[in-house]
Amino acid sequence: MASAPANNLPIFYNDLLPLSSLDHADFRSVAVDSAPFLTSQHAIPLTIDEFVAAQRFVPIIFSAGTDSVPLALMGLNEGVNIFVDDEGKLRGGPSYIPAYVRRYPWMLAKLRPDSDELSLCFDPTSPAIGPFEDGQPLFEDGKPTELTQGVLKFCEDFEQAAARTGQFVRELQEMDLLMDGEVAIQTPGNEQPFVYRGFRMINEEKLRDLRGDQLRKINQSGMLPLIHAHLFSLQLMRDIFEAQVNLGKGPIPQVVQA
Repeated sequence: MASAPANNLPIFYNDLLPLSSLDHADFRSVAVDSAPFLTSQHAIPLTIDEFVAAQRFVPIIFSAGTDSVPLALMGLNEGVNIFVDDEGKLRGGPSYIPAYVRRYPWMLAKLRPDSDELSLCFDPTSPAIGPFEDGQPLFEDGKPTELTQGVLKFCEDFEQAAARTGQFVRELQEMDLLMDGEVAIQTPGNEQPFVYRGFRMINEEKLRDLRGDQLRKINQSGMLPLIHAHLFSLQLMRDIFEAQVNLGKGPIPQVVQA
């Protein structure tokens, strides 16, 4: 169902350039009302800071593989996102847009492999940033504007949340609480259920069997509410499935030829 991105650039990003007061002195940011890059993306990275808010709207799963990351499921099938239309505009109604999406086209990145210093970069292929006549300037008198400072703060907060998320997942793995997930959805008129695999989830049996000291540790550290948010969110799997069907983007039953 979902796996961590394997390419060099994170999902959505086609290129990255460091923001420069010299090279981009006349660049501005303009508002966009659509996100075409979202239309075919069904799983979006999520930080633990977002679990409580996101679990009301999207299933939260963990990517397959050894280096699991939390993901917000915006569709159960590859290439399907039920929250945006074919142009990338929100369909309306309640939804949650992950910080990963709200951050684009910005991100903090290392410019040199031998340094841990992060620089504010942007995707130059994005229509939201460029040498436009209209929009909000990124620099004034060679200095970052309030907008640029706000973007930098948002990206810094995101990186810190991502670090906390990595630690959360490592602790889950150390306690062997993650298992391969499977969800079966039975629909009227189909003898066989639609089965979804290829993701990881919390093993509730092992969670119940934790020793008292382990349970106390994850409760005091704040992990337990996050685990419950993930588990509660899985109830939305059927809602996402039904929304796909209503949009005509549901899975096609396999026909067995005689």
